[in-house]
Amino acid sequence: MMGAAAPRLQPVAQVRFDDEREASAETVAPNFARAYQKSLFDEGKVVTFPQTAPPRPPKPRTSPDTAQRARRSRPVPEGQASLDFLPAAPAKPKQLPTTVDSVLLCEFTAATPMHRAIASGLDTALVAIGYGVFVGVFLVMVGQVEFSKTAMGMFGAMLLLIGFAYGLCFAWAGVDTPGMRTMGLRTVGYDGFPPDRRQRLIRFFGACVSRLTVVGLLWGLADEENLSWQDHISRTFPTPDDADSAIIRRG
Repeated sequence: MMGAAAPRLQPVAQVRFDDEREASAETVAPNFARAYQKSLFDEGKVVTFPQTAPPRPPKPRTSPDTAQRARRSRPVPEGQASLDFLPAAPAKPKQLPTTVDSVLLCEFTAATPMHRAIASGLDTALVAIGYGVFVGVFLVMVGQVEFSKTAMGMFGAMLLLIGFAYGLCFAWAGVDTPGMRTMGLRTVGYDGFPPDRRQRLIRFFGACVSRLTVVGLLWGLADEENLSWQDHISRTFPTPDDADSAIIRRG
């Protein structure tokens, strides 16, 4: 029979869970408060280093004058090159023969009134030539013109307009007029650098005011540095073009 042939089960010792809880309660947890790491090296072969650096000897005290003399006495290497990009700024402003401080911050000098007058005369001659061309073309196209007050006013306004356009074109282009270039003059700023477009435009409008009042042109005769109104307004002035400078050198 199947029941008789089945093997007999052997009894297995059963452990109660209550005994396991009691056994775990009796086990004492290890105390790690005094735990330490054992040295991994032999103490006889380990080289110990001092924990603090030895004290430095005190430096001798020197007065500021002695230190400054020592710095000045250092020789400059022979291979060291000097970089002369900009001239050294003067310790104090330049003084004129009358002991008055100069308004010019560079080594340039303003052109003489004679040179400026000749340059202005050449520019005026070019404006007159342009005005003559305009009047000739106008008479050829229109024919006979009655010289009334209206016509004379129109021709006078065209003369002023042509002169204004002549100076404005060169100021906007950022170049000097043919009269100044013919006389060997160029415009520079008080600091010696070429003026920008804004300064040239301010100078042009200042020149218009000087010519209309005439006082601005005569001011250059009384000024100690030969500077007129347009020079003071725009902080620019004409100077001889052959003047050598440490800032601007012609190629």
